[in-house]
Amino acid sequence: MPVAKAKAAFLRGKLGGINAVQPMQDGQQNEQSALPAAHEYNEELHDQHPEASSAYAMPGYKPPTHATAAELPGPGTLAQPAPLPESNAKRRMLPHLQMMTGPMLRYDTVKDGIYHAFLMIVVAASNSDTAPIPPCLLLEWDASAQHIGFEHQFEHLTLSEQEKEEKVNRRAVAGLKIFTYYGLNGANDFWRFKIEVPLSDREEEIFYSINKGPENSFFVPARNQNMRWVGHSCNGFSSGVDTAAFNGPDPLWRDVLRKHEEKPLHVLIGGGDQLYCDPLTMEPEIAPWINEPDPEKKRKAPLTEDIRLALDRFFFNKYCSWFRSGAFGQAIARIPMLNICDDHDIIDGFGSYDDATQACPIFSTIGARGMFWFLLFQQFIVDEIDGLPTTFGQHPSKSTIIGGPGAWIPTPSHSFLSYLGPQVYICLLDCRSERKKDQICSRLTYDRVFAELRALPDEVDHLVMLLGVPILYPRMGLIEKTLESKWNPMTLAAKMGLMPSAVNKFNKDAELLDDLNDHWCASLHKNERNWFIEELQKSQLDRRMRVTFLSGDVHATCVSKLFTHSKKIEPRVDPRYMLQIVSSAIVNTPPPPPVITMVSTFGKKKHKTLHHADTDEELIPIFETDTDDSKLKQNTVMGRRNYVLVDHHLESGELGWLIQVEVKQGSGTTKAYGIQAPPPGW
Repeated sequence: MPVAKAKAAFLRGKLGGINAVQPMQDGQQNEQSALPAAHEYNEELHDQHPEASSAYAMPGYKPPTHATAAELPGPGTLAQPAPLPESNAKRRMLPHLQMMTGPMLRYDTVKDGIYHAFLMIVVAASNSDTAPIPPCLLLEWDASAQHIGFEHQFEHLTLSEQEKEEKVNRRAVAGLKIFTYYGLNGANDFWRFKIEVPLSDREEEIFYSINKGPENSFFVPARNQNMRWVGHSCNGFSSGVDTAAFNGPDPLWRDVLRKHEEKPLHVLIGGGDQLYCDPLTMEPEIAPWINEPDPEKKRKAPLTEDIRLALDRFFFNKYCSWFRSGAFGQAIARIPMLNICDDHDIIDGFGSYDDATQACPIFSTIGARGMFWFLLFQQFIVDEIDGLPTTFGQHPSKSTIIGGPGAWIPTPSHSFLSYLGPQVYICLLDCRSERKKDQICSRLTYDRVFAELRALPDEVDHLVMLLGVPILYPRMGLIEKTLESKWNPMTLAAKMGLMPSAVNKFNKDAELLDDLNDHWCASLHKNERNWFIEELQKSQLDRRMRVTFLSGDVHATCVSKLFTHSKKIEPRVDPRYMLQIVSSAIVNTPPPPPVITMVSTFGKKKHKTLHHADTDEELIPIFETDTDDSKLKQNTVMGRRNYVLVDHHLESGELGWLIQVEVKQGSGTTKAYGIQAPPPGW
């Protein structure tokens, strides 16, 4: 697009297929920013994808009746956030900052009794006063047994100013500029702030403000407290989804915020697809390449400067708009996030296509820029600033494990091992950076991860292994073989122009084949999958810690287990017993009932793939009743939006998992289905 036309499009508020993000109003932060109404949001998506169809589209299928406004729980469930108290809302940042998005919180880990986290903001440089003094983050928390609260909450207290001062711990943190994005509106600066808080004998609410602006807060656990947290995935809509039928993206995030108000949450664990970047194919500079019918021409097409700039333009605007908006934007300003990358954080199926497609200049650059923006916006990491130390704990983000080189991108893998309490750790394994059709992670990455698992403190009883895609899931081998066949009827029909949506836009393979190739249970990944499970079993036995898998991706929820095959052993004393919780999606649409029935049916098949290791696997029937308490025929897989609430039970030593399933589509109310991971008893 010529620069003059591009600038005109920007001034109209439109940049190709994505809306241009405008600066936030003075004093506005994520706390006050809201998404469009559900019907407006749906119209915007439809404008970007007029020809799009859902991956689960079926003739004659209609989503179930969704909740109406009258059925929503209490006032304001989908309304604008409650206004800030007047005295807090009046606070303006001095020096002035023109916010583009933020504040956003990211949890790192706890080391030597110090809680480590980060906060990041993005500001429009031309309208922000950041020189010669950088932005300043002020942290405040109670130094006594009293509760502090926001400044305005002092109004009803009779404390003197000196008494108030004595009860407050304060820490000022200067911002570090880690990146500048240059758009048509000028420079946009990314400022990162390091948060370090010593753990104490009680849970602390940490209040923060930037340049003396409006205050917000998050919670830090007590020294001996295991964290209470939420796991989620698929935080966005696929193209073609009727988002109005779900009341937009907010309902379950409102429920998360209600849970946080009832009892503080310490971290949000994102299991992948924290946003959906697939609409980048609609950008005017990229669409001609996407629509090129000749696969060979597509592979050989050169990367132009216009395409490279369009990719960064898309990712910047997409992240700014999604991460500052609605209930999700509120949540990540109050509860630090800790995320893993899956394909839609980059582009659908990245890493699971044939080598020729993955290596072509444009597609590999989509992966490279997608991973750059993921690390920047979701991990607050820029490799050029932070370096790539391979010694664990030396990276500015102390939980980072740098693994092997990327398969198709210039970035090495970034996995994370984080403290969730004295008895609980979580490992976020990067399963995207090194992914190929015949590889998920390199041996170098596995070696470095297992080395750190072996070094965990002796008191750790539970290890959560976060994988974007489930490692225990019903096999789709027959479908996989059919879709790979050159005689696949859908592929043949697409080639004849009868079913163009039956093949993907990148290499003309069957549309669902990349999803199947993504799975650990795919034929080309099966050996790696089995080896990985056996190595974790060895660690579980030797280290006396229970491993539980957490995954997303599949737009449904289910629970599976691994257990000893040769004899019946009580789970607590079975060293092969591992649970897998699948929680997906918190926003996206579930598959239609026939697909859920198919997955449930495949799940009944017994597999001998791990019998050589005396290990069996099966789905657990935890969904005996539906959300309306009616009896369910299919009781192992639930096709409703959901997230999982996790808490450690100190008396029993169990790690409690509550899958919060949306009661009625779009309602934002949930019903809990629980299961416990026992501590090691051998």
